[in-house]
Amino acid sequence: MSSLLERAEYVRGPVARSAELGVPAKGSVSVVERRSLAGMPAWSNAFAHLRKDNRYYEIVEDTVCPEFRYRYFALTDRFGRAMAVQPFFVLDQDLVAGSGARLKGFVDRVRRIWPRFLTMRTLMMGCAAGEGHLAAKDQATRVREAEVLSADIVRLARAEKASLIVLKEFPAEYREALSAFRERGFTAVPSMPMTRLDISAYKSFDDYLNKAIKSKRRTEFRKKFKAAEQSAPIELEVRHNAGDALDQIFALYEQVYEKSDMKFEKLTKGYFAELGRRMPDKARFFIWRQEGRVIAFSLCLIEGDKLYGEYLGLDYTIALQLHLYFYVMRDTISWAIANGFKEIVSTSLGYGPKLQMRHELRPLDLYVRHTSPVANAILKRVLPYLEPTRGEETLQKFPNYAELCPAPRFGADKR
Repeated sequence: MSSLLERAEYVRGPVARSAELGVPAKGSVSVVERRSLAGMPAWSNAFAHLRKDNRYYEIVEDTVCPEFRYRYFALTDRFGRAMAVQPFFVLDQDLVAGSGARLKGFVDRVRRIWPRFLTMRTLMMGCAAGEGHLAAKDQATRVREAEVLSADIVRLARAEKASLIVLKEFPAEYREALSAFRERGFTAVPSMPMTRLDISAYKSFDDYLNKAIKSKRRTEFRKKFKAAEQSAPIELEVRHNAGDALDQIFALYEQVYEKSDMKFEKLTKGYFAELGRRMPDKARFFIWRQEGRVIAFSLCLIEGDKLYGEYLGLDYTIALQLHLYFYVMRDTISWAIANGFKEIVSTSLGYGPKLQMRHELRPLDLYVRHTSPVANAILKRVLPYLEPTRGEETLQKFPNYAELCPAPRFGADKR
């Protein structure tokens, strides 16, 4: 494979950082399809420490957004040894998808005349159904991966006929490793964050409620729970797959998806089915039934002692009346504590109830670059006005809101 790869040269910053870590300062990148990864340890072991391991990326490619072009960066070190595999996909990206209603309205009017206005062919490195990660667990290898990729990704994007490059929603823990991209002209802006709830100190949900939530809010929550408790009995089942509830689960997911103001990927029935079939060790389907009918579900994934809430579905014919969201959260927290989990992590949006329940923000960053140096200089000035968190006022109420912005951690971009 190494004969197919071109050597990547680095600017002084990344080279110096590699030298300090004692890792090679050169490497190569090629673009491959998934069939080329069969039997490659760098892929079979990729993301193994995370809830979304290599199996998850394969499920997404097989079941989500077939209009995307799914490909993989294969990285080798300076000696030609396979180092890592990094998934990416190519799509036509609406640049105002996460912006406010006023800007969207203006753009919609322009698109009546110019249909592709503020739409670009985009290479996104990361996951089409979730946040992005570098494949390696240790920091030294992460730095090396980032340096190899950042040195050659513009050329590779051009080969894919992409004008825009986005590192999609990488957690803040990668900011140091991904600084190599900023040194090569990428601009980092906040994306809609995840949230986390530390439950390590609590013995039960009531213990959490009494210790973490103020008296007035506790009273409000208990009134919400009572609304559901006074209706017909609601039963919770936790299982590794959707089973015979698949059709009902997917119908509830579609209700939530259609009500959302911000949309990116739309899942399929096959996604839920394959997740349970291929990843039963990590997938947990929480299914709530009333009189035999599924009225809510939550798809969670396990990562060590953390339980990640990925997707939620509610029956909106009764959800508001029964305060189903809070009922679901109560049962999920209760189950997590009883089963030894220390933390619950939730995906983006729905920040109001999470703030009430004392979640903290878990920042995610977008790294963006245009392949044209001239256009990239303009993009740097425009991006702060397009970044998705600008219109979400609730975020400012979280105690760690200041952590959202990646800029203060680094100096000005060099290019």
